[in-house]
Amino acid sequence: MTTDDVAASLIELTAAVAKEGQAEAVSIPIVTDDKKVAQAELVIGVGNDVLSAPMEWNEEEPDFSHAADDLKNHRLFPRSHLRAVEPDPHDEDDEPIDWDFDQPTQA
Repeated sequence: MTTDDVAASLIELTAAVAKEGQAEAVSIPIVTDDKKVAQAELVIGVGNDVLSAPMEWNEEEPDFSHAADDLKNHRLFPRSHLRAVEPDPHDEDDEPIDWDFDQPTQA
């Protein structure tokens, strides 16, 4: 067993790695049947299925957020695309912005 954030990150990363036609080894923290923290070594990506299912857990949930962050920092983890943000035309306090940066500036 692992935490929800690790499981969700693992599923998303597995799909992303498979989409690239690759497979990779990853390590995630788990809680064993005797309630001890351990590491699970997995191969994810093409040809490797990962299953996530909810389980009843009545103990204090371990903090595996560092592992979820590690998975999210993987080079193939899906990232939201940057989008341009236009200034609010109703906000009169803002000066016009030169988006092309072609005007000289003073230091």
